[in-house]
Amino acid sequence: MLLNVFQKSLADWNLTWHTENPDFTKCFQNTVLVWVPCIYLWVCFPIYFLYLRRHDRGYIQMSHLNKAKTALGLLLWIICWADLFYSFWERSQNVFRPPVFVISPTVLGITMLLATFLIQFERMKGVQSSGVMLIFWFTALLCATIIFRSKILHALKLVIDVFRYVTFYSYFVLVLIQLILSCFPERPPLFSETVNDSNPCPESSASFLSKITFWWITGLMIQGYRRPLEAKDLWSLNKDDTSGEVVQGLAKYWEKECANTNKQAIKMVYSPKKQTKSSNSNGDVTEEVEALIVKPSQRNSAPSLLKVLYKTFGPYFLMSFLFKACHDLMMFSGPEILKLLINFVNDKDAPNWQGYLYTGLLFACACLQTLILHQYFHICFVTGMRLKTAVIGAVYRKALVITNSARKTSTVGEIVNLMSVDAQRFMDLTTYINMIWSAPLQVILALYLLWQNLGPSVLAGVAVMILLVPVNAVMAMKTKTYQVAHMKSKDNRIKLMNEILNGIKVLKLYAWELAFKEKVLGIRQEELKVLKKSVALSTFAVYVLVDKNNVLDAQKAFVSLALFNILRFPLNILPMVISSMVQASVSLERLRLFLSHEELDPDSIIRGSIKDAEGSIIVKNATFSWSRNDPPSLNDINFTVPEGSLIAIVGQVGCGKSSLLSALLGEMDKREGYVAVKGSVAYVPQQAWIQNAALKDNIIFGREMKESQYKRVIEACALLPDIEILPSGDRTEIGEKGVNLSGGQKQRVSLARAVYCNTDVYLFDDPLSAVDAHVGKHIFDKVIGPKGILKNKTRILVTHGVSYLPLMDRIIVMTDGKISEMGSYQELLKQDGAFAEFLRTYANADQDVENGGKPGSQKSICQVNNWSLQLSNSSTYSGETRKSLNQTSTTELQKAPAEKNAWKLTEADTAKTGRVKAIVYWEYMKSIGLLISFLSIFLFMCNHIAALASNYWLSLWTDDPVINGTQQHTHVRLGVYGALGMSQGIAVFGYSMAVSIGGIFASRHLHIDLLHNVLRSPMSFFERTPSGNLVNRFSKEIDTIDSVIPQIIKMFMGSLFNVIGACIIILLATPIAAIVIPPLGLVYFFVQRFYVATSRQLKRLESVSRSPVYSHFNETLLGVSVIRAFEEQTRFKLQSDLKVDENQKAYFPSIVANRWLAVRLECVGNCIVLFAALFAVIARHSLSPGLVGLSVSYSLQVIYFRNLSSTIVINRLCHYKPTPQTLHETKQQTAPPNSWPHEGQVEFRGYGLRYREDLDLVLKNINVTIKGGEKVGIVGRTGAGKSSLTLGLFRINESAEGEIIIDGVNVAKIGLHDLRFKITIIPQDPVLFSGSLRMNLDPFDKYSDEEIWTSLELAHLKNFVSSLPDKLNHECSEGGENLSVGQRQLVCLARALLRKSKILVLDEATAAVDLETDDLIQSTIRTQFEDCTVLTIAHRLNTIMDYERVIVLDKGEIVECDSPANLLQKKGIFYSMAKDSGLV
Repeated sequence: MLLNVFQKSLADWNLTWHTENPDFTKCFQNTVLVWVPCIYLWVCFPIYFLYLRRHDRGYIQMSHLNKAKTALGLLLWIICWADLFYSFWERSQNVFRPPVFVISPTVLGITMLLATFLIQFERMKGVQSSGVMLIFWFTALLCATIIFRSKILHALKLVIDVFRYVTFYSYFVLVLIQLILSCFPERPPLFSETVNDSNPCPESSASFLSKITFWWITGLMIQGYRRPLEAKDLWSLNKDDTSGEVVQGLAKYWEKECANTNKQAIKMVYSPKKQTKSSNSNGDVTEEVEALIVKPSQRNSAPSLLKVLYKTFGPYFLMSFLFKACHDLMMFSGPEILKLLINFVNDKDAPNWQGYLYTGLLFACACLQTLILHQYFHICFVTGMRLKTAVIGAVYRKALVITNSARKTSTVGEIVNLMSVDAQRFMDLTTYINMIWSAPLQVILALYLLWQNLGPSVLAGVAVMILLVPVNAVMAMKTKTYQVAHMKSKDNRIKLMNEILNGIKVLKLYAWELAFKEKVLGIRQEELKVLKKSVALSTFAVYVLVDKNNVLDAQKAFVSLALFNILRFPLNILPMVISSMVQASVSLERLRLFLSHEELDPDSIIRGSIKDAEGSIIVKNATFSWSRNDPPSLNDINFTVPEGSLIAIVGQVGCGKSSLLSALLGEMDKREGYVAVKGSVAYVPQQAWIQNAALKDNIIFGREMKESQYKRVIEACALLPDIEILPSGDRTEIGEKGVNLSGGQKQRVSLARAVYCNTDVYLFDDPLSAVDAHVGKHIFDKVIGPKGILKNKTRILVTHGVSYLPLMDRIIVMTDGKISEMGSYQELLKQDGAFAEFLRTYANADQDVENGGKPGSQKSICQVNNWSLQLSNSSTYSGETRKSLNQTSTTELQKAPAEKNAWKLTEADTAKTGRVKAIVYWEYMKSIGLLISFLSIFLFMCNHIAALASNYWLSLWTDDPVINGTQQHTHVRLGVYGALGMSQGIAVFGYSMAVSIGGIFASRHLHIDLLHNVLRSPMSFFERTPSGNLVNRFSKEIDTIDSVIPQIIKMFMGSLFNVIGACIIILLATPIAAIVIPPLGLVYFFVQRFYVATSRQLKRLESVSRSPVYSHFNETLLGVSVIRAFEEQTRFKLQSDLKVDENQKAYFPSIVANRWLAVRLECVGNCIVLFAALFAVIARHSLSPGLVGLSVSYSLQVIYFRNLSSTIVINRLCHYKPTPQTLHETKQQTAPPNSWPHEGQVEFRGYGLRYREDLDLVLKNINVTIKGGEKVGIVGRTGAGKSSLTLGLFRINESAEGEIIIDGVNVAKIGLHDLRFKITIIPQDPVLFSGSLRMNLDPFDKYSDEEIWTSLELAHLKNFVSSLPDKLNHECSEGGENLSVGQRQLVCLARALLRKSKILVLDEATAAVDLETDDLIQSTIRTQFEDCTVLTIAHRLNTIMDYERVIVLDKGEIVECDSPANLLQKKGIFYSMAKDSGLV
């Protein structure tokens, strides 16, 4: 029957095609047009049903909308069956109709029931708007419309079947209403997340139409157009995009993958050490690493990260394959319809409506293509976003558990890069990865159609392309090697930047900025060199690819031209895809290596409640090393600590005291033995680790707040006076790394944190060294000692303070990583060993043990100080000053109580608002170089003019008359065409080269400026700016300038000229188009403007919310041992996730906004196609087919090339203008003579200093003259302004009043470097940079090796350095981690000895060394700096008792100034301090 139907309908071509008034046959209408929607729904049903079963989003209550849809569905079913019964009734009346009158209503009726069932089923499963149903109703309506038109035509002519007409019209109306209703979304399901979310993302509740056109973001766009968006306007993330969901998934699959590969790895190789390992998963991971070390040849034993990513993100991402395939197939509909359109113009007899049909089809296809393409992009970008979240989460979690040896191999710089640059590479790849199969598919399809058009002459073009494949492959390999090198230099640069920011204070004091700037630029130079190589490669690729269109004959030129345009896209994008793949594979490998690093074995130390243990800490025959391959640092350790006892660990610098505590915390690698720690642990590290949070949060540290306990802790840790000083009490925000606290304050906060946590075991790593004598005594009595808060807890105290030792239950003496003696104070004295000897020498310094004087502990004071400060990147005045800073600021704040709770120190990275100023673009052009800028624009123009000309020439050629089967002038035509093609190729090569090289120039300039400005900013800038912001600037944003912007500029220029060219051609072909193009242009322009306002703000918000992610990450890395000791990992993971989500909240709307814009703009482009074709059809009698072809193929091209919106680029640029800083200039004209200072006389005249404009004076009216060569001690209680004096001397802070005169020169009048080179400081915090020891002593390479060795000998480091394998070239790790604090302090002394300047300032310089070494240093200073002026700030008074004068400061003023002996007789402040220290 069907065959008959189709034969009949085919037989009636005259009725449907060759007529001015087309119509389908009755039979066709009753079969095909009725069945099409039915077939569609039945095909979709099984898949859709299963999908809904899987994805249950909750239950939606019945609404009026739902009731209406259901009722209409049932009505439709009744109407169809009415038709059916009518047919049966006719049979009973002996009117016989064809069987189709029974079959069609039956099928349609059942389908309507199915539709009604689906409407309800969707409601039960929480579907708010259904695409499947919408398409069904749309198809049904479309088919019904054709029948509708036909029925009306028939009704006008002949008798009608009234009943069927009535049922059909009712059917038609009901389907129309159903279609309209299904455009509206249902209410959200019960119990869904969106209900209790204050600002949910509208996407989930948007209707299907709104989703495919991205209409749902319009609300945000309007808001952004009216006023700049702020963070609070952003929607919450969809649940599937949050860190919680995404990271968990990745972690789960990665663990499985590691477990699987381990099983294999263990089968393959294993060393007998296996028994000592525990069998849990982490144990496995460490084993696996060992296996890899044992036999690197076993490639397959590495877990595959790619597989894991595929499992995590694959299912969602696979959807994009579907969309991409649909889009690729539809791309070819354009040229095919164009072929029909040209034939139509050639055939003067064809009826007009066919032309309109083609035009309509062309427009419909273009629009559909647009919608599908952007769904595809949306999926890609969302996957990219999830990938980035997952990578950051995984890296963060891994960083919390890797061993110390792994920390050495992956520097902070590298880890930050993994989170920023590498994560970005993955995001970029998601958009390109489908091109791997899509590009070849497009090429094959295009070649097939070209072959049909042009026959064998296509082969020439194909040959060229095939030849290019190996060339491309070779390039990809080269690019990969370059990429690896590029990332390596990038890591080094970020690592160095990190250190510079961490040690900026020291760089300023030593005037070393220039040397370090040179180092950074050196690395950057390497980076750019590699970049240049890869640029040259890719440019060459572009050139070869463009030149393929010289093989065309004019037979079907424009269809082929349209196909070639399609072909050009995959071929142009292939190099980008390849390079993106290469970059991603490099990143994948780096990430895999990082994620497979060794992890700390949590079971090496037994923690928790141990049944019937002899003590609370038990260590038997234990040997520890810092990493598997290092020699052991602690050998053969045996001791037991009874519960509730107080143990001291003493010994010389570098003997392993801190290592022992690390070992108890499980931070070291246990080689053998047994270690158990009973109960929970609290740890106070030697360098206090402070978070950028309120003071209170630092102490409570995530525990619950208990007011009474909190007050007791604060009182015991002597924090009350400090809290009173702080601007908003304990709610004051503490800057990054505790910059606004003094060293002593930081140490006390760190101590308070431990005490508050109320654990069973306390490990103190020399906390008393950072505080003054009397505070130390207070803390020992109230907290640590036998009568303190912790008297019933187990306490282990590392100390240098001799005075506390008699109060200890037991003392452990360490030498060279072994325990040499152990016992109580009395027992050790009786044994008369090394310890007794040590006591005899140093105890005389404080006989008065009861008095608790403790020069010893003092010493270490600075140690911590030094340390904590060293960490504090941004600022470090010595601790005290900080205090005074706060003091001063309080007085201000008491005047303005309104500010009480809002005292912020750090400035968050803020988003600028408003338009990108033209000057930004101009700056970028200038940094490229104006010549290159204009040259590349000119070459762009040439390229496009040549392209236009060659196509126009082609259209003239196709219109040449054909005589005797050939065209005349073929050679001329071909020659000119070829020449134009060549010139195009040359222009493309030229501008690619120009833009890429220009881009490198630009990024070099911008990086130099940025670095220059940052390094020359005053200290206050670093205190206020979190290091995360600066690291973000130097990693992610410089990377954007390097690799992204030149690409985008090329695309932007390309699409701009394409659009202009298309408009010109269309106007040439059909001048009537002039009516339409300007309005479309206006729409285009307004949509752009509307978008830019929102998009720019979103970009900025995203950039701003990225910095806290890095800041928090940096903070975590610094405090990782504390976090692990307190077992707070989970809380920190949550915090990190929250920060990442905040960042993605800004990123998600920005990608949707891009899609929104692209859909709108492409619709404008589609309108251009529509009008080009429409006018061609209207004016077909006056137009030549050549011109029609030209104008339509050009307008099609507009769509393909305008996919990439341009504006964002330059918005990105607007971030890269570095923040302007107040620069300190070196003043040439006032440079002092070279011999200055010849005597070293320092004179303060009415000197005053404040830290910020809005704060009080920290020093006031200081008047004192220090003669050349005099040795002067500066003392005072914490916060008296001692260190502020040195900061003023070095002009870290400029004077507020008065002046400082050195040998007759006012220091404020000369250049900073001139001043800082001539006076030397040994700072509180011994900062070292990664690099050789030699570089740390002499970054400018001014001194010979002999001089350096002499200075090392005088600093008592010669033996240590000679014992190192590389001697002077010994590599210091980041921050000098591989030297002990004491050794670093000695390196700083050696620096001072090298510089040998006339004025030497010691800022508590010997705090971190034991008493013996301290004595040696003091004698060195006395002999080597005999004729120099020495200013010493001391906590330990015994170091300055033999000085000529002592200055006593209090509250920023000089209160006493005389020789020590005289001051003691006066019984003033100095006397009471000496009494505290047990010196009188």
